[in-house]
Amino acid sequence: MDKDEQSIDFKYNLKTYFSLVSRYKFIIFLLLVLSLFLESRFIIDRYLFKVIIDKSTIYLEDKIILEQLTNQLIIIAVIFLVIICIAAIFRWLHLHYINILEGNLILDLKRKYFNHLIELDHGFHVSHKTGSLISRLSRGGSATERLTDVFVFNTIPLFIQIIISFFSIIYFDKVSAIIILLVSIAFISFSFFIQKIQEKANLEVNKNEDIEKANISDIFTNIDSIQYFGKEELIKKKFESLSENTRNSVVKNWNYFRWSDAGQSLILGLGTFFLIYFSMKSFLSGNITLGTIAFIYTVYLGLIGNMFSFVQGIRGFYRSMADFQDLFYYGKIEKEIKNKPNSKKIAIKEGEVEFKNMSFYYGKRKIFDDFNLNIPKNKRIALVGHSGSGKTTLIKLLYRMYDINKGEILIDGQDIRNVRQESLRSEMSIVPQECVLFDDTIYNNVAFSSPHATREEVMEAIKFAQLDKIIKDFPNNENTIVGERGVKLSGGEKQRVSIARAILANKKILVLDEATSSLDSGTEHEIQNDLEKLMKGRTSIIIAHRLSTIMKADMIVVMKNGKIVQMGKHNDLIRKPGEYKHLWNLQKGGYIK
Repeated sequence: MDKDEQSIDFKYNLKTYFSLVSRYKFIIFLLLVLSLFLESRFIIDRYLFKVIIDKSTIYLEDKIILEQLTNQLIIIAVIFLVIICIAAIFRWLHLHYINILEGNLILDLKRKYFNHLIELDHGFHVSHKTGSLISRLSRGGSATERLTDVFVFNTIPLFIQIIISFFSIIYFDKVSAIIILLVSIAFISFSFFIQKIQEKANLEVNKNEDIEKANISDIFTNIDSIQYFGKEELIKKKFESLSENTRNSVVKNWNYFRWSDAGQSLILGLGTFFLIYFSMKSFLSGNITLGTIAFIYTVYLGLIGNMFSFVQGIRGFYRSMADFQDLFYYGKIEKEIKNKPNSKKIAIKEGEVEFKNMSFYYGKRKIFDDFNLNIPKNKRIALVGHSGSGKTTLIKLLYRMYDINKGEILIDGQDIRNVRQESLRSEMSIVPQECVLFDDTIYNNVAFSSPHATREEVMEAIKFAQLDKIIKDFPNNENTIVGERGVKLSGGEKQRVSIARAILANKKILVLDEATSSLDSGTEHEIQNDLEKLMKGRTSIIIAHRLSTIMKADMIVVMKNGKIVQMGKHNDLIRKPGEYKHLWNLQKGGYIK
């Protein structure tokens, strides 16, 4: 676990939470007013009960007649019924505004962190498991609801009741009021102390749950590999270990409740003893009435209920803080690839690309040093070389997934660091080696590259990629759901979806990143014909391991260890001794390892 995640940053977490809450000041004000009335109502109920007892005692002492007692009881009953009706209305309003507040807060938090995560750099996403991201985002929404409930149902009502109880009881008996105040302070302080020492255990539970969920996600994503190799028992044992770690951390966390329950019971027991002793002493001395004793005890019993509710609230508070810690940690991660102030969108019209005196280091590892390459507009440029030669990294730098350390990458003469990176990426098309699709329809997967395209344009792109011949046999044609990551389609079918996407995007620069290397020869031949049509009138950058697929390129760039070792057309390079001829001889039209 990262150092920043080893302890809860209460200040940062609460500041972030209240920054969301501050948007709803009017609702917060209404809830406070409603809570003040609803909690005051319980004190009024108990006071009315005190009056009934005292009036009844006076009647039994023959100090008033039955008619007077009856009239007074009728007045009390009317007051009580009015209070009940008003309380019912206020309770409805209270829950109504809480629902609005919590619904908005959860929505705001999820949008805030989803938007933040989706914009973080490529480097972040390749180093964080998807399962953990989903788990933390989901827990963050639950934590928002839980923490708001803590304030609205557990914390504010208790403090309102303590204040009202103290000032109402002190009027009748100062010692009883002080005892109730001290018991409340001791109870709350002890509960906070236990939760504080439980903080690490809370974080440990979250850490193990994240690891477990991340591995579950990874396992089910790779279920084919597990079944092909017959490793179900191995995976079962792995999950057994993961789930046991989670169980142990959860039980360790639960064990703290033994201490909190015992300590709280002791504090309340001693408080009850001293309250009975001093209030009875005051009663026997004639300083307070029987009704006052009933008032003091019922108020105290009501406070005990609220204090135990507050304990649950404290647990919810710390749990929420632990859940926020995991999610808000992502909020502290800043995007490394940033747009310059006042940077503008780019509109690629010509499609000329130039890598100029470029150097790039991945950590301490040098990938490119003073690298130069010019790609003229409307030309097909192929990048070849062994794995690790820098081909794919070059494309990631072109897409500004990483920033170069020195030099420039120019498109139509513009340094890509001076334009908005989102517009840069949206102005290029790519057909990747493996097209990973959304669990949606074929139509929507194609339309993803151009959401505002008309149905006619989408269907035309589908026809261009010869998908129409395939989907006519599907149960719902273009509205067929492809499954998670496109598992219901074959490799060739997915690549046709990818090609349809690229043609619909209709961009001047096209990247083919080993677009046919995972296909069989027959399918590859068909796809190559589609790609030939797709590349017309565009600047095309082709990464290929099968040299037979790039024989028609306008220029072949042979790379080795981040350097260009040869450049030229296929027929020229094949006649010269060098890396390209060596690669050609190795595969004889096959695939470079």
